[in-house]
Amino acid sequence: MYILLAVAVILGLWAVMTYNKGVSLRNQAEESWSGISVQLKRRYDLIPNIVNTVKGYAQHEQETLEKVINLRNQAQAVPNSDHAAQAQAEQALGAGIRGIFALAENYPELKANENFRELQRSLADIEDNIQNARRYYNAVVRDNNNYVESFPSMVIAQMGGFTTYPFFEIEGQERENVKVEF
Repeated sequence: MYILLAVAVILGLWAVMTYNKGVSLRNQAEESWSGISVQLKRRYDLIPNIVNTVKGYAQHEQETLEKVINLRNQAQAVPNSDHAAQAQAEQALGAGIRGIFALAENYPELKANENFRELQRSLADIEDNIQNARRYYNAVVRDNNNYVESFPSMVIAQMGGFTTYPFFEIEGQERENVKVEF
């Protein structure tokens, strides 16, 4: 009788500890996504300044500049809770931003502009912070997904309604060099 009671207590404690670990992992994933969101907001705020600076030098590149603004607006419109769609929108925006900086190579007077260089440095810092936040998020997602998909914790995860999260991955086109054609 005491042995059965001890086994029940041990199983109960294990279930509670396993459930609490799931809660902790879920909260870490949400908090790490919040870190990405903060950096993305900084990026969104900086883009209009970059576009306006480039406009003065590369007026016939209006289509490229408008594309970046449209990508920015699309990325901002994605609900923060839709991590996969947010990641996809951000990848497209990142490619557009790289296109603007590739344009600068063809406009020496723009490259020499101190305001543009400062904006470029600021954006490079933000991109580094996004990369670090993305790496942290993906590590937390890995741990969460292992918890949700591994036995025996998956039993508690299913009962507790815990789910996997998508990784914030780099798509194939983002790995390629930016091509600017005139």
